[in-house]
Amino acid sequence: MKALSHIISIIFHPLLVVTYMLVILTLVDPYSFGHVDLYGNRKFILIVFLTTFFIPIVSVLLMRAMDMIQSLQLKDRQERIGPYIITGIFYLWMFVTLRQNPNIPQTFKFCLLGATIGLFLAFIINLFSKISMHTTGMGGLVAMAILTVFNFSQSTFWMPVPMISGFEISSTSILVVVFIVAGIVGSSRLFLKAHEPQDVYGGYLVGVLAQFAAFSILM
Repeated sequence: MKALSHIISIIFHPLLVVTYMLVILTLVDPYSFGHVDLYGNRKFILIVFLTTFFIPIVSVLLMRAMDMIQSLQLKDRQERIGPYIITGIFYLWMFVTLRQNPNIPQTFKFCLLGATIGLFLAFIINLFSKISMHTTGMGGLVAMAILTVFNFSQSTFWMPVPMISGFEISSTSILVVVFIVAGIVGSSRLFLKAHEPQDVYGGYLVGVLAQFAAFSILM
């Protein structure tokens, strides 16, 4: 069970949440990105993945190599300050870069802004108390799914699957799956004793509020 919790924590690493948001939005409404399916948007997905996950992770690895941090798990609040700042810079830079791009739909822009707000809120909270970034990310993903379901006109969409063409799925199914995943991630963090319950619940709250704040600003 412990090994499974570690795997879940890796698969749903908070820095991957923005990429997951983009994939969901592309599946639900690929035409807003100028393509007919997920595969047509793969280059942009790769750019977002590199900017919001790969480069920040490499930066943390370099900090560990230079003994600026003692552990990649960042268990100590003080060790999280540097990675928070580095990641926040990349997230803010990407949002500022994409904000004026008319080819990028507002739905993704508010998701990215929400993730950036959530990151900086978590940074501020981290100065005084520990908070789970995993559940901050999951809270943002849940809020994004809620806003997408209630603001997207189509109730169903086509999920492409290689070799079998694909299948139709409802938008509410995405919401249900995201809720379940968010619960599993929070439970995994508690099982690993990486956080106290208040850290986990606080993360959910920050993630949800950040996305709703971003939605109210941009949409």
